[in-house]
Amino acid sequence: MRILLLVSAFNGLTQRAWIELREAGHEVTVELALSEEVMLEAVALAKPDLVICPFLKDRVPERLWREHRVIIIHPGPRGDRGPSSLDWAILEGERRWGVTALQAVEEMDAGPIWGWREFALPAEPMRKSSLYNGLVSDAAVELVVEVVQKAADPSFVPVPLDYGRPEVWGRLRPAMVRADREFSWAESSERVVRRIRAADGSPGAAALLCGMPVRVFDARMGPELVGQPGSVAARRGGAVLVHTGDGTVWVGQLRREDRVGVKLPAVSVLRRRLGRAPGSQPGFSEITYQRAGRVGVVSFDFYNGAMATNQCRRLVEALQYAVAQDTRVVVVRGGEVFSNGIHLNVIESARHPEMEAWMNINAINGVCKEIIGCTGQLVVASMGGNAGAGGVMMALGADRVLVREGRVLNPHYRTMGLFGSEYWTYVLPRRVGAEVAQSLTGEALPLGAASAVSLGLADRLLKGSREEFEQEVLEYAERLAGRDDYEELVRVKRERREEDERRKPLEAYRIEELAEMSRDMFDDRHGFAEARRAFVGKAKAVATPAHLASHRGASGL
Repeated sequence: MRILLLVSAFNGLTQRAWIELREAGHEVTVELALSEEVMLEAVALAKPDLVICPFLKDRVPERLWREHRVIIIHPGPRGDRGPSSLDWAILEGERRWGVTALQAVEEMDAGPIWGWREFALPAEPMRKSSLYNGLVSDAAVELVVEVVQKAADPSFVPVPLDYGRPEVWGRLRPAMVRADREFSWAESSERVVRRIRAADGSPGAAALLCGMPVRVFDARMGPELVGQPGSVAARRGGAVLVHTGDGTVWVGQLRREDRVGVKLPAVSVLRRRLGRAPGSQPGFSEITYQRAGRVGVVSFDFYNGAMATNQCRRLVEALQYAVAQDTRVVVVRGGEVFSNGIHLNVIESARHPEMEAWMNINAINGVCKEIIGCTGQLVVASMGGNAGAGGVMMALGADRVLVREGRVLNPHYRTMGLFGSEYWTYVLPRRVGAEVAQSLTGEALPLGAASAVSLGLADRLLKGSREEFEQEVLEYAERLAGRDDYEELVRVKRERREEDERRKPLEAYRIEELAEMSRDMFDDRHGFAEARRAFVGKAKAVATPAHLASHRGASGL
């Protein structure tokens, strides 16, 4: 079937839908819904059997939905309508939610229903971005597959939206405005966290902190300390601990209201306004080490998977500590997002972005070197979240790479105008061969978890929730540590690394890659500065990338 994905962005959900449909054998193209004219032209060129909109903020043109079957994937249960569905669900403490596939009609989100999924929400409020990229995306991808199957059935008839039916329990909710997202630090910690998470990762909850109007992100409950609401009690890493009406809340990320799009670690935003720095307080940890028998686990969970220079340096220290222990297996476990490589927001906000980028790439190379260079133990990369660019390459330095079903990997740098580093010219061809490595980095297309395993990029695909996945990885590592031939595995690993080093030193790969990166970062030969600014500033795309919109041909016309 010829399918056109009409979307506002080629985000994680769109990428998952694109991967799933292509792997099922469908001819799939993507068009960014930049204007009514672009949408109509895309349909005229692609001549699709079906148009699916997994992530669309704009209204579908009347001519399009009258002449074609256009299916909207809406992040709400049957009957839910409006652009702020997830925001309201989190803020109002809904315990059950859903996703609905409905046909586009004149009235937004009011068309006949093609399918739905419902699921429970945890009592503790989720971050909006976590909910969207997790439960919502899982359900949405299932619905996309179901919609395509129903579209191939000439006898299928969608069900009209009928609020008189008991199973239609959603309702029309207004678009959230700034007043809905404002909060006072005098509110309870639970209420503050809920408000912040309902607006995370965009546009953030609005508040005043240290006399500065800010948008607040990445909140978690802190200890029950007494203090003036809105005052900073402590800081740890890049986060600050803020007093509330009945305790404290850790805040990891802030954005100044006068700097659109530049979301940064809270400490760097507040800077001198913190005065004489309050002391450190336990409770906020981006990096942890835990030992379970013969297995050591280094866990890191960086906001949106971005790894700044100081975070990379701390991770190096954690890896060095783990390797020095008398364990047999080290698990390198990423967080909600495994890793997306260097921290573009921190780089762009630096006084000298090029120098910060250079320091950042060298720091993340240090992380990769620790993983590759661990020859006394076996290393397992636990990829329970999506990964991109240097984050993918970092995982490939491990002996075993385990990836969770449904995750999306982007093993390339091209969209940022970078050659790339993280020893990718060593670890990627080592796993998939030179030809496939060139294809992956050159085509700059997302890769599904199943395809990653079939290519040899990853070793095993594991199903289940993130918690189930992490438990299964731990069990895998324990079995690996207990194998009768463990010593032989380590010996073979060490000898292979020594042979690789004799053939071409690891340092040579680093030097060659950084020589290319220096031209990208300091000479800007491929537009890194512009691409970085567009990413950080959330600039609207001006055209659909040609490699996605294949219906336009190689010329992009």
